[in-house]
Amino acid sequence: MIALSLAEIAAIVGGQPHDIPDPSVTVTGPVVTDSRQVATGSLFVAFAGENVDGHDYARRAVDAGAAAVLAARPVGVPAIVVDDVQGALGALAREVVRRLGTQVVALTGSSGKTSTKDLIAQVLQRHAPTVFTPGSLNNEIGLPLTALTATAETRHLVLEMGARGVGHIRYLTGLTPPNIGLVLNVGSAHIGEFGGKEQIALAKGELVEALPEDGCAVLNADDPLVRAMASRTKARVLLFGEAADADVRAGNVRLTAAGQPSFSLHTPSGCGDVTLRLYGEHHVSNALAAAAVAHELGMSADEIARALSEAGTLSRWRMEVTERPDGVTVVNDAYNANPESMRAALRALVAMGQASRAAGGRTWAVLGPMAELGDESLAEHDAVGRLAVRLNVSKLVAVGGREASWLQLGAYNEGSWGEESVHVSDAQAAVDLLRSELRPGDVVLVKASRSIGLERVALALLDGAAEGEVAAR
Repeated sequence: MIALSLAEIAAIVGGQPHDIPDPSVTVTGPVVTDSRQVATGSLFVAFAGENVDGHDYARRAVDAGAAAVLAARPVGVPAIVVDDVQGALGALAREVVRRLGTQVVALTGSSGKTSTKDLIAQVLQRHAPTVFTPGSLNNEIGLPLTALTATAETRHLVLEMGARGVGHIRYLTGLTPPNIGLVLNVGSAHIGEFGGKEQIALAKGELVEALPEDGCAVLNADDPLVRAMASRTKARVLLFGEAADADVRAGNVRLTAAGQPSFSLHTPSGCGDVTLRLYGEHHVSNALAAAAVAHELGMSADEIARALSEAGTLSRWRMEVTERPDGVTVVNDAYNANPESMRAALRALVAMGQASRAAGGRTWAVLGPMAELGDESLAEHDAVGRLAVRLNVSKLVAVGGREASWLQLGAYNEGSWGEESVHVSDAQAAVDLLRSELRPGDVVLVKASRSIGLERVALALLDGAAEGEVAAR
């Protein structure tokens, strides 16, 4: 964060100093919510959670070097006391971003946000100093914490914005007003909470409504609900996708033998050839979105194509591909799941397994429940099970309770009988089955909603490999 005195911070957040002997002391370290992350000169933000109250760790934070604590009550150490800690954190982020004057790129969508954010960050880092959201810290706390890591040298601030309902993105854009707003798609993720795709589109579109007239709305030309958001913004519109009228588009899309997308990138400033290090054709859309943002910020088509071709996966458990010494490939995509990402992952699995099938290898889809689908849950799980059969996935392992049984039932009704699909109760049962059945050349996809914790299956399949033996692609 840029250096600010405790007196300045108190004025920005409307707080009262308590036990601060010298208000001119400057915060020079990071702003953190975990006392274990405190460094000399930090500002420790004390949140009272359901299980842990940060105020109880205030003294530990100061003893570790924090200049002060941002708190809801006096804590016996130097503190700035406010009525609303979350609101104060947001106000501090808003003022820091205003003072820096950095270009803010904000993105949202039902799926692919984190993968696209990671691509954008890696491309823009070649252009100028860039700060971006780590992992999926895209909510009311994670976003301002990310913004507060920007410094005077930061040219681009790339922020992922999530939403659980209408008004959430409007709140986030109020903290860090964007210059460029990217909307990836409107899908079925959280449809149970929103109440329908139209409500999801209403929420996601709050991002482009927040853009200034001299800003730019980057919209997916292939998603009708996103394309329609052009009417909701004062900003200039830049379209990306495979549609013929897209400003940034892909041609000659194909997959390598390993299942990695390759395509010709077309931008208003020129063309370039891209071969991604990521797996699955769905990443073409993500790459085009990143290319559109980079084009808007002045990068050439050649620069963008080279950067995309060298970009990798920065966030854990998102199509994380690892080959075991025995030739079994494990694809850990267990961070989250919704109907769109499930379909994309299954298609990627099939593409990756084509080469191994010729040598007798099989494709395994180890799938768990998709959360927050509301009344659509039965139909969506049934559809994913059916798709696994239509794509000729060798083995489907449905893990969990009721929703998993719907996955297996969909596969059964589509014609998957015998041992082609199986329903197991939990992650350990899946691990036991796979350990007894896997053979060299098999490719295993593991995917479910984050709350299910199915990454334990992928980690267990890789556990025990000697350091250096497992080669992550």
